Amino acid sequence: MSTNNLPCIRHSRRVVYSLVSLLLLVLVLPLIPYAVAELGDTAGKVVNPGTQLWRDARQRDGSVTGSTQVRGVETGILISRAGEQWRQYRIDWLVPYSALLLGGILCIFFLYYLIRGKIRIEGGRSGQLLRRYTTPEMVVHWLLAASFVILALSGLILLYGRWALIPLLGPAGFSLTATVCKYLHNYVGLFFAVIVPIAFFLYLKDSLFNLKVDLKWFMRAGGYFGGEEPSAEKVNAGQKAWYWVAMLGGFAMIGSGLVLDFPNFQQGREWLQNAHLIHTIASAGVIAFFIVHLYLATIGVEGALESMTTGHVDANWARQHHDLWYEELQAGHGKSAPEPAAPAGGSHAGGIASPVAKD
Repeated sequence: MSTNNLPCIRHSRRVVYSLVSLLLLVLVLPLIPYAVAELGDTAGKVVNPGTQLWRDARQRDGSVTGSTQVRGVETGILISRAGEQWRQYRIDWLVPYSALLLGGILCIFFLYYLIRGKIRIEGGRSGQLLRRYTTPEMVVHWLLAASFVILALSGLILLYGRWALIPLLGPAGFSLTATVCKYLHNYVGLFFAVIVPIAFFLYLKDSLFNLKVDLKWFMRAGGYFGGEEPSAEKVNAGQKAWYWVAMLGGFAMIGSGLVLDFPNFQQGREWLQNAHLIHTIASAGVIAFFIVHLYLATIGVEGALESMTTGHVDANWARQHHDLWYEELQAGHGKSAPEPAAPAGGSHAGGIASPVAKD
């Protein structure tokens, strides 16, 4: 080979190498992003440009606030993740378990009544009456009871109506019923917010626990399952427990109810959902205790209801169920001094009102 051809050969080789290198770059460079994708976090995934937008809208990665021309509380949130959690709580927990609680209590007391029957006054009625409650105490009691019953029934209709009433009334009928219950619940709730604090202070003194007496009452379950009935003051331990459940539960329902009634005070979804959680748990608990109270005050114990309808109880009833209060009155040391049960004739004797005709 002539030495004169060497420069040409070298030049040709350079051209060939350059073309091969360029070809390799053209083929390899487009493959680099795919290799990175295969080795990175998104390996094997097809990334949709709208995926992250949808995740943000559904709050999958935490709170993400969007941009909107509407001005208000949390208006930048399109879909609330906490709202779905609240819906699941209402459908999966509140509805079935509250129904189980309330239905279970009703069944228990139905069976209890069949087995035990009404607790009668031992020795029958004496014909002598003791003044147990004053007129203001009775008025406040019935105002509180009436407002609570309206709130409880309207709340239960709103809670269970989809399952219990729509098959009976149809969608249109239930819609009208639910609307009426909603307004009743909202407006009667305002009255309830006034009457509960009045009842709290009116009945507070007699509802304070006396550990020495009340613990024994609880240990013997008030004698409701047999045996001698334990001693009790004017208000027994069970009634005191009902007072505190009703009052504390009432205040919880009032506070949470006001948050739900007036969302215009800039409270967000989380406030409203937490208020609903408190409201429903407190309501279920108070309604459960109310069923117990209603049973014992009406068909469960003879002579109990008339203490809140007439303000008087029979002396034998007081001796049997509230012996310490009876003894206190008989000794003449009680501030709840008895009043004559009849408008004319007779005088007090040992704290017992003069005889009157039996009912």
